[in-house]
Amino acid sequence: MEPFTRTSGVLAPLDRANVDTDQIIPKQFLKRIERSGFGPFLFYDWRRNGDFILDQPAYRGATVLVTGSNFGCGSSREHAPWSLLDAGFRAVIAPSFADIFNSNSFRCGLLPVELPEPSVRHLIDVALNEPGTAVTVDLEDQVVSIPQAASSHGGAMGSGWRAPFALDPFFRECLLNGWDEVALTLRRQPEITRYEAARPSRLPITS
Repeated sequence: MEPFTRTSGVLAPLDRANVDTDQIIPKQFLKRIERSGFGPFLFYDWRRNGDFILDQPAYRGATVLVTGSNFGCGSSREHAPWSLLDAGFRAVIAPSFADIFNSNSFRCGLLPVELPEPSVRHLIDVALNEPGTAVTVDLEDQVVSIPQAASSHGGAMGSGWRAPFALDPFFRECLLNGWDEVALTLRRQPEITRYEAARPSRLPITS
């Protein structure tokens, strides 16, 4: 898993609540066994109808998605964060996330950031009214920031905008170091080796 310290890039708005995993990556694309290649099918049903907001030129190449509450609800599928990562997103900001999507995201290297509803509303409004706005999500300092905030969104030009966020210390450490379950297990390799060497020979041999 790729370590995450911070990402800076275009902020893309998806002004919808209760976006479920079948809307993120429809079920017909779950037959792939690889973790890659899901990006082109992200939000497929909305995109095929045309005029989908994330297809607008100003949002292409965005690395941060800001959206409504309960993002990632519905069925459990790791393919949802895989598709977001494959499409270039490193972080998703929302007032709340479905528990399983939240857990899957941390384990895949996607950072889910929970901010209060007013802060999320502010980011969505900025991204909608000023397409191409750049945002930084800093995991080390646990801050979301915009270098400049237009006066129409609550601050003088050049004053900037910042919002701190909280994160489980364990998941923060895993993301910063790029540790998934396999990497966490391998960190205990010396202890595993000692156990294997000392255990009775009558027990099954692992390969």
